Amino acid sequence: MSDKHPNVILLGGPAGELPDDHRIHHVADLDTTLKLFRGNRYEHYRPTPETLRSGADRLRVFTWSHSTFVAE
Repeated sequence: MSDKHPNVILLGGPAGELPDDHRIHHVADLDTTLKLFRGNRYEHYRPTPETLRSGADRLRVFTWSHSTFVAE
């Protein structure tokens, strides 16, 4: 997680791939797909218009869309 104030929560993805404590992030551009590097691939999360409350914070929901593998 970034040192900046969290503003998004990542939902979905391959089962067991992303632990719950790695799902809240700060994203600079809330309208762009997030690519998260995980081992030998990128997990892609797309922004949605939905938000969830986490304590006093409102987090924009990003949902998993697909994976792409790093070329060797």
